[in-house]
Amino acid sequence: MTIAPRLVRVPPFERGITIGDFLVPVRIGERLSSRVRHVVLILLGTALIVVGARLSFYLPTDPHVPVTLQTFGVLLSGAALGFRRGVAASLLYLALGAVGLPVFALDSETGRYASGIGRIVSLEGGRLTLGTTGGYLVGFVLASALVGRLAELGWDRRVGGAVAAMALGELVIFAVGVPWLAVALGAPPATALEYGLWPFLPGDLLKLLAAAGLLPAAWWVVRHTPAER
Repeated sequence: MTIAPRLVRVPPFERGITIGDFLVPVRIGERLSSRVRHVVLILLGTALIVVGARLSFYLPTDPHVPVTLQTFGVLLSGAALGFRRGVAASLLYLALGAVGLPVFALDSETGRYASGIGRIVSLEGGRLTLGTTGGYLVGFVLASALVGRLAELGWDRRVGGAVAAMALGELVIFAVGVPWLAVALGAPPATALEYGLWPFLPGDLLKLLAAAGLLPAAWWVVRHTPAER
């Protein structure tokens, strides 16, 4: 696959390496197979998204889409783990929720953490019905893929590149989530924007900047830490 030179921010031998490859200490990593290390990192990424969903609440004016820290977990885990592991972490999160584990954000009607494939899509009376937040959940996987790939190309090693990568990831989530919400509600685009975009921009900007700031800081630590850990 040909990659445009302007997208690449690191030398050829560093492409594909993400900060996640340094999360497991060398002494522990030497005792584990590469497959086990990958599985551990994927589980950590999924756990980060689950924790983000636990920190959720609804705005008084918006009963449809909760405020959560999920996007922070998705963007940070995607960048830390890279394309394949980031996507795997997001897919595992969706799978856990789809099979019935209460790992999704708070449900405004029940007051409980949600679960079930119906949060994404369901078949009712032979008719396909979209869940109001299903588009955001699907967007998590796509955002993980994009941010993870950009991290593999070195975008996360400087603040400017990290901010740009995170902003693109956020854009993907909203690009899927807002139109999906409009269809689910049977509402015009303006209503979907009112419930699914405008209230979240300030908070998501802060989450974006926080995730983007952590990554270059982590790379600085790696560069200034002896190889033997």
